[in-house]
Amino acid sequence: MRWQGRRQSDNIEDRRGAPTRGLAIGGGLGSLVLVLVMIALGIDPQALLQQAPPAPGPGPGGAQQAPAEREDDPQADFVSVVLADTEDVWNELFPSHFGQRYAPPKLVLFEGAVQTEGCGFAGAAVGPFYCPLDQKAYLDLGFFDELSNRFGAQGDFARAYVVAHEIGHHVQNLLGISDEVRRLQQSARTEEEANRLSVRLELQADFLAGVWAYHADRMNQILEPGDLDEALRAANAIGDDTLQRQGQGRVVPDSFTHGTSAQRVRWFRQGFQTGDVEQIDATFSTPYNQL
Repeated sequence: MRWQGRRQSDNIEDRRGAPTRGLAIGGGLGSLVLVLVMIALGIDPQALLQQAPPAPGPGPGGAQQAPAEREDDPQADFVSVVLADTEDVWNELFPSHFGQRYAPPKLVLFEGAVQTEGCGFAGAAVGPFYCPLDQKAYLDLGFFDELSNRFGAQGDFARAYVVAHEIGHHVQNLLGISDEVRRLQQSARTEEEANRLSVRLELQADFLAGVWAYHADRMNQILEPGDLDEALRAANAIGDDTLQRQGQGRVVPDSFTHGTSAQRVRWFRQGFQTGDVEQIDATFSTPYNQL
C-alpha cells in the first residue's frame, strides 16, 4: 500500500502509556454497557474477564504522567494515513448517496487496556472494536503482530482492512443501522436468531471496507500488487469457522457472530469489485443460507 508521505488524520487519539483504571468484573455500569454493546456487535464479552492491569502510579509531584512522545512510530503513522483515507472516501460518498454530512470518528490507540467514554473498560483481548456510544474506534497496535504471527495475515493492506472494517461500523452507526440491529436482537426469539443478525452486521462492515478500498484507490491510487490478496487473507483468517476450528477443534454454526471465512472474503471482495455503496443493504436482504 502506498502510504508514506501522505496526509495523516487529525482524529487519532493516542492513549498509549496513559494510566488505565479498569472496572472490577461484576461492578460498574460501564462494564455492563460494554458487555451489551459487545454482544450486539458480535464481540466475545469473555475478553472482559481478563485481569485488568494495575494503573500506573502518579508521576513526580503526584501528577499523572502523560503518554510518552514517539518520534519514530511507523505503525501509528500508517494507521493515521488509513484513517485519513477513510475520511476522504466517506466525506465524498455520504452527501451523494445518503444525503448527509459524514462525521468522522476518533480512532483511539491504546496498549493493553482502555477505559472508553461510552462502553466501559476493555482489554486488548477484545481486539479492535468500535463503541457506538462514544463514536470512537479502539485499536491496540499489538493486534497487528497477532494478525501476522498468529493468523498468518501479513502485509500492510491486511492491517488497512482491519481499520476500514471498524470504520465500517461507524458508518453503520451514523446511518442508524446499528441501532436497528440491536432493536431486532432484543426482540429475537432465540440466541441463534440474534447471532444471525450480528453476522449480517459484520459482513456488511466487511462490504463497506471493500467499498472503501475501491474508492480510496480511485481517489489516491493507494494499491500496490498483492494488496488485495493481503486483505482477503486477513478476512479469511478471522472467519468464525476458522477461529473455532483452531480454538476448539470443532465448528458450531449456531454460535457464529461474524460469519465464515468464505463469507467474509466474499463480502469484502464484492465491496471492492463494485464500489457500489447502494448495495449496502445486500447482507440483510440476502437469504441467510446464501450469504
